[in-house]
Amino acid sequence: MYKIILVILFGLSSLASAQNRGLPDFTDLVEKQGSAVVNISTVQTQSTATSRTFPGMPNIPEDDPFFEHFRRHMPPNTAPREFESKSLGSGFIVSTDGYILTSAHVIESADEITVKLTDKREFRARVIGADRRTDIALLKIDTTDLPTVTQGDPSKLKVGEWVLAIGSPFGFDNSVTAGIVSAKGRSLTQENFVPFIQTDVAINPGNSGGPLFNMMGEVVGINSQIYSRTGGFMGLSFAIPIDVATEISNQLIANGKVSRGKIGVMIQEVTKELAESFGLSKPSGALVAAVQKNGPAEKAGIEARDIILKFDGKSINTSSDLPRVVGATKPGSKVSVQLWRSGSTRDVTVVVDEIPADEKAATRGGKKGGKVPETFNRIGLALTELSTEQKKQLEIEGGLLVEDMQPGIGSRAGIRPGDVILSINNQGVKSAEQFNQTLTKIEKGRSIALLVSRGGTSTFITMKMNGNDTK
Repeated sequence: MYKIILVILFGLSSLASAQNRGLPDFTDLVEKQGSAVVNISTVQTQSTATSRTFPGMPNIPEDDPFFEHFRRHMPPNTAPREFESKSLGSGFIVSTDGYILTSAHVIESADEITVKLTDKREFRARVIGADRRTDIALLKIDTTDLPTVTQGDPSKLKVGEWVLAIGSPFGFDNSVTAGIVSAKGRSLTQENFVPFIQTDVAINPGNSGGPLFNMMGEVVGINSQIYSRTGGFMGLSFAIPIDVATEISNQLIANGKVSRGKIGVMIQEVTKELAESFGLSKPSGALVAAVQKNGPAEKAGIEARDIILKFDGKSINTSSDLPRVVGATKPGSKVSVQLWRSGSTRDVTVVVDEIPADEKAATRGGKKGGKVPETFNRIGLALTELSTEQKKQLEIEGGLLVEDMQPGIGSRAGIRPGDVILSINNQGVKSAEQFNQTLTKIEKGRSIALLVSRGGTSTFITMKMNGNDTK
């Protein structure tokens, strides 16, 4: 009996100790910060191309026997019809006079934006500015004396630390979810300028644009994306660090746009094998795969096969670090760049250029002059030749746009629609016909290397040909 009592007491003591260390209590944080989180609803007017209604006989169901009669003997009303598309998101107040941060995709193409506060007041919002590259938008509502959030320091976040999100998933206002920081500095495809905070906080449609808090009640990020195969939460959520968002919002207020630096290089990751081949002691830096003609890098003496180790005194540990550091540099600045070339380091000075505000990736669908693809090639890709405008936008002399694809060796290797193929086995591509003919000459079992441009960066993708490549 004495032993049983000791076991019970020990168990209660352990439970109390776990609770003292234990699961956090978020109630105080929510009470203090929840009022600064808002619900954002948007309305967009869209039009249908045609309507299958008939004059004089409206709203005939298609399964009605008379529908087929009128379809055959009366012309349909093909006039475009307008309808309203509505969407929901979240945001948070950053100033007492009504500035609100949210995600750019929440308010994109909206004709009307309504902000609802926790006290049920509603305001029509206007867009101060939006930046699609970082998915940040700044709104303004006309009122004063609003509750605001406190900004934290994302650099002090630790993996495993508790964080909390407040938002409106599926329209359920001020829903609270919690989790931990899963990773920091994540790079996502087509998102070169954001070192995402990865969490396992439950984020669903409607949470976008809402704040991510640390345990001190400070905003450390904006919930932006989820990784999901179902469209719902699967344990992988990504937030934009608040310092990135603040820098963007400051530029939007001051200039109405965001200025970013560029130096005119295409880069790829330095793997262990590449580091050994270049004589580096460890994989680090950004390997220069190509240099823009007459661009800042070429003028500074940077060459293909150089590895950029430092930019403006900041270490480039992975290739994804470089676009962020360069993008955050003021255009016109003279910056020191440390390179690794031929087994030793050297320093050059580059004058940073500016990314044009309208510079985008190549347009898909052949809408800018590219030829429409007709067939899939041996590796399952449908390719179009780039138009003059697309080449100018991407600042390249030639390449092939991956317009579409089917399951095959190309998709398994990681090629995606929207990629631009620059070379095959170190030979520049001039036309889809030339590229496809090159593929047909490659024997079964041989490997090929494609230089692919994606989101402003380039990388080599290798694949091995087999006897049935598109299966």
